[in-house]
Amino acid sequence: MAGDSETLLRDRDENSTVVRQPFLIGVSGGTASGKSSVCEKIMEKLGQNEIDHHQRQVAILSQDSFYKVLTPEQKAKALKGQFNFDHPDAFDNELIMETLRQILQGETVQIPVYDFVTHSRKEEFVTVYPADVVLFEGILMFYSQEIRDQFQMKLFVDTDPDTRLSRRVLRDINERGRELEQVLSQYITFVKPAFEEFCLPTKKYADLIIPKGADNIVAINLIVQHIQDILNGGQTKRQNSFLNGHSTPQQRRTSESSSRPH
Repeated sequence: MAGDSETLLRDRDENSTVVRQPFLIGVSGGTASGKSSVCEKIMEKLGQNEIDHHQRQVAILSQDSFYKVLTPEQKAKALKGQFNFDHPDAFDNELIMETLRQILQGETVQIPVYDFVTHSRKEEFVTVYPADVVLFEGILMFYSQEIRDQFQMKLFVDTDPDTRLSRRVLRDINERGRELEQVLSQYITFVKPAFEEFCLPTKKYADLIIPKGADNIVAINLIVQHIQDILNGGQTKRQNSFLNGHSTPQQRRTSESSSRPH
């Protein structure tokens, strides 16, 4: 079941009997806040970009890969910029949970590839191999409690709304072939209201809030140091850190329920 972060991931070294537990880090924040950039900067500082995918100790997943398959009616709306992709119902949370369970069991997972031009899943998949640390980023990563409870660390990237809007406009026009009028209309109608209703309230669940995103070198370095401690500490040290405050999701839920006033 979900506390399944207690499941141990076997070390990929065939000659070793050491087992390691995947450490899940959730990264949330508004649209174009710099979530992906933060994850990429962490990977870069850890030197993971130069390592073969099979051997990487750190992996990155995006909630954007898990948009639901749209009906013909929904796709027609999406092509006109009239579908709300920032609403919780737009995401396939069942598939996200199943993917997290596979990761926690040390399995290789197949991640869908979403085409933002046609608003559909492609036929190909991206293969993500077992890793010791997994960064999972998305605008509503902390909205579902079931998903939120899987993360041992939660980061919220906090960026000025004007900066986020300018980034989104440039991205949607240059990378997704949208017209300026459609981008602005979608932002005002769906993106901004959804951020205020669904994303911003989840900021309170974050263990660390990162102003200015990937430009916040101090915050990035602190996170990188923590991940390095996890990667270098071994299973015994990691278990000790859990006992000293970094408990597993299942342990946290048990502790929280037992400490609630009756």
